[in-house]
Amino acid sequence: MAPEVQLSWSLVIPVKVLAQAKSRLTGLAGQGRSKLALAMAADTVAAATSAAGVATVLVVTDDPEVSSAAAELGAVVLPDEPAVGLNEALTHGAGYAQKRWGERGIAALAADLPALHPRELSRALAKASRHGAAFVPDALGTGTTLYAVRPGAAFQPLFGDGSRDRHLAAGVAEIDLGSESSGLRQDVDTIDDLLRAAAIGLGPRTRAILAESGLDVDDRAGERPSDA
Repeated sequence: MAPEVQLSWSLVIPVKVLAQAKSRLTGLAGQGRSKLALAMAADTVAAATSAAGVATVLVVTDDPEVSSAAAELGAVVLPDEPAVGLNEALTHGAGYAQKRWGERGIAALAADLPALHPRELSRALAKASRHGAAFVPDALGTGTTLYAVRPGAAFQPLFGDGSRDRHLAAGVAEIDLGSESSGLRQDVDTIDDLLRAAAIGLGPRTRAILAESGLDVDDRAGERPSDA
């Protein structure tokens, strides 16, 4: 039997303008929230660019600081030309990728995953490659952190409140990561989310910002695990 061919992926990450980001992180002032949002996005992009099977990371954003940081990490940066919502930004990035690399799968990833490990992302994408369309739910079990489609499948992301149920209703396969503690599932909207991400292991940029801010999560934060 011939060995299975590993599918390559174009991965789209949408990032809000920093001034509008993470308003529910009430333990930090406005500038602190912006710095933390940038750090979390950069750690997410860094993990994604290091993941096996990810050929290109595309960051869709209108924020100049995010654009600069993402480009330094090797991502392709696209302006948010639709500028009307998350799913539209993702579809814009996916369309760009499909025109250039139609032989690849296309995936959408949340930008606020500071505990994401490259190997965990690679494993999730490998599982996604067995389906036409698949997704990973967030830690609360109501939202979505990763949505992926095989080449030729319709890219129809349904991110937002209640997105897990909407993806299931649309026939998208749910990926079981086999772990309750998952950096891929732990997005960060609140301080409690941040504490849970810190218990998993934060990326270096997020750890540095937290140390600078004096927010009391350092005792829970540590190096990312060597094998997610």
